[in-house]
Amino acid sequence: MVLVDDRQLTEELHDYLFALRTQVHAELKDLAREAGLTDTQTDALWRLSRGREMTAGRLAELLQCDASTATSMIDRLEKRGLVRRVPHPVDRRAKVIQLTPEGCALRDRVIEHTTEHSPFARLDHESRLRLRTLLREAMDRS
Repeated sequence: MVLVDDRQLTEELHDYLFALRTQVHAELKDLAREAGLTDTQTDALWRLSRGREMTAGRLAELLQCDASTATSMIDRLEKRGLVRRVPHPVDRRAKVIQLTPEGCALRDRVIEHTTEHSPFARLDHESRLRLRTLLREAMDRS
């Protein structure tokens, strides 16, 4: 058995994460181009799941962009009929972003495509559950 020190192990884990990101990004880029979307618009559709509503500000946080960038992206998605803005249930000043039925259909295509081409598909169900648990633990600590 080869011993790996903590620094080397951490570097190797980052190498794997970057390789996964590159692979997933390339797959989504092809799908986005086919659908006439930018990478960021595809990312927004991914995050706006059925029934999970959020404000433009929250979406900007998740996409790691400023609010004006998120707002203009939402404007373009709204013009394409993929999202709609509705009044916030509590805050009269805010709007909630929802996927339209067309947006849900496109998001479902993204999910289906991603699932079919996922590097995680090589893992059995139990391994994917363990990986999810480990990733959640890593994210909860950051």
